[in-house]
Amino acid sequence: MRSASIKRTTKETDIEASVNLDGTGTSAVATGIGFLDHMLDLLARHSRIDLTVKAKGDLHIDYHHTAEDVGIALGQAVRQALGDMKGITRYADIHMPMDEALTRVAVDVSGRPMLVFKVRFLRDKIGTFDTELVNEWFQAFAMNAGVTLHVETLYGSNDHHISESCFKGLARVLRAAFAIDPRAANEVPSTKGSLGG
Repeated sequence: MRSASIKRTTKETDIEASVNLDGTGTSAVATGIGFLDHMLDLLARHSRIDLTVKAKGDLHIDYHHTAEDVGIALGQAVRQALGDMKGITRYADIHMPMDEALTRVAVDVSGRPMLVFKVRFLRDKIGTFDTELVNEWFQAFAMNAGVTLHVETLYGSNDHHISESCFKGLARVLRAAFAIDPRAANEVPSTKGSLGG
């Protein structure tokens, strides 16, 4: 099984995160941030990655440190679970609709981290959650998972739906890109013979 667990402790947060890339999409998420928990539940369900996150952070200040550090920990867990990346499909893309919103997400599981995030929110907050933290979470995740990730919302008028289309889009591309290609199960999908360097 391609699985990993990460414990990350700083003066700002204390996080335990685990992933099973070959799971069924179960999740047990408790970050103290209701909207983030909702997005991570969606991520697990639609990626079929089993996900556990327990986070305690300085929420009395704001949600920034916790949201970012959860992205870091999950990214690190994913990268560790991928191992040598033999057999993975590597590339995937999707147009993800969520009611009136449509987001395009593309990924290269390259070992070379990069995020292009072209998403515009209409308001500063979704409930009590700062919309700018969606970008922060994606940045932290992509950099630590070692993936090249492009996220662009083409249109949308509801910030909740826009965010949901981003997370669901990420889920579906990870599901496809992490899948083992049976025709190349023992090969690293790179002409260099390795990924990440």
